[in-house]
Amino acid sequence: MRIKYVLAASTLMLSVASFAQKDELKTLKKLYAKDQMTSDEMVSYKANVNKLSGMTGLAETDLVYSNFYKAMLPILELNEAMMKNPNDLQALAKNLSPANINMMATGLNDVLAFEKKSGKAVYTEDINETITSFKPTMLQFAYGLNQASKFKESAKIFEAVYNLDKSDASNLYNASILAVQGKDYDNALKYYEELKKINYSGEGTSYLAVNKANGQEDAFGSDKDRANAIKIGTHEKPRDEKIPSKRGEIYKNYASILLEKGRADEAKKAISEARSLNPDDTDLILAEANLYYESKDLVTYKKLILEALAKKPNDADLHFNLGIVSTNTGDVDGAKKYYEKVISIDPKYFNAYNNLGALAIAGDDKIVKEMNSLGMSAKEAKRYDELKAKRQNMFKAAMPYYEKALELKPQDEGVKSMLLNIYQFLEMDAKHKALKAKK
Repeated sequence: MRIKYVLAASTLMLSVASFAQKDELKTLKKLYAKDQMTSDEMVSYKANVNKLSGMTGLAETDLVYSNFYKAMLPILELNEAMMKNPNDLQALAKNLSPANINMMATGLNDVLAFEKKSGKAVYTEDINETITSFKPTMLQFAYGLNQASKFKESAKIFEAVYNLDKSDASNLYNASILAVQGKDYDNALKYYEELKKINYSGEGTSYLAVNKANGQEDAFGSDKDRANAIKIGTHEKPRDEKIPSKRGEIYKNYASILLEKGRADEAKKAISEARSLNPDDTDLILAEANLYYESKDLVTYKKLILEALAKKPNDADLHFNLGIVSTNTGDVDGAKKYYEKVISIDPKYFNAYNNLGALAIAGDDKIVKEMNSLGMSAKEAKRYDELKAKRQNMFKAAMPYYEKALELKPQDEGVKSMLLNIYQFLEMDAKHKALKAKK
């Protein structure tokens, strides 16, 4: 008797709890269906969300939709705040925090998965519309944090937006770049590992057209969107721009962080695995080369650059990199050859001219030191004249390179200073005076 009574009582309690759960969900469903809730209704919405959050033993359906209503709370609160004050940045920061967006990501995506499994699309369309509507606001907030140099915070928002909509991995890529800028290397590694896992490259096409109103080029999400803009007359002069693969950069940065953390073997393994999957990807060859450069293994670095150069013989950057390696290993003639090749490919390559100028006067500090150490004897005077003549020849050889570099970048203070020293030493008073007047 007693056992039966206890069981009956337990059954009764469970039934009451079940009805209570359904009542809260019914209330939330009714409130959520409104175009705009009143302040009192928002208070009721929050109260019912809190009641459900404290309950245990919810059925799968009730749990999924309970989390959905909770996940939507930041959006509803933001919407309410913006109705009162469209410029309420405090409300924006509070409701679009990484934690809130991640809560949305979990709650909304769980409903999408549940409704796909069950075949009953109750909120699927609404969720997709919500993501489409509010994602630009979230991204605008993230870009704003970036512009304010709050790189870590911006990275977290971009990561959360990716979690909300994983069809657009560019937001995770942005998170990785900003995490590196914010020196948040642990999270940067996590983002790069996810990018590697999904095999993200970022390669594609940018659809551009000139905005008739301001003359600036705007980017469109698709060729169709651009065609519509041209059709209605807001844009003109369409052109496509190829977006190169970012895979090499991703692996390079990933490996560099591992190297920084003393995990060189893992870094090399990651690059090696990537190259085995994409043997002809020159970006990955360069990423591996960069790894060996940072490891100070210039022999392997040069070997890899030459491998990349065999695939891209007219790549000015590759020749320039070989010039740097040759300089660092003391091969001045080799460095000069590579820099001159750069100029033959790209006559406006500023750094090649600047480096050729630096090569021409390499060792000048030693010459000056020796000149300053000499005394007044006839032998020392003769040596001084020899060194002075040598220095004059070096400066004459460097001068045209620096002049061309300054022509390409007139505001470069480093090149200006070098030319002023050269003109002064060579007693080219007119040129010295003219350049100094421009400073």
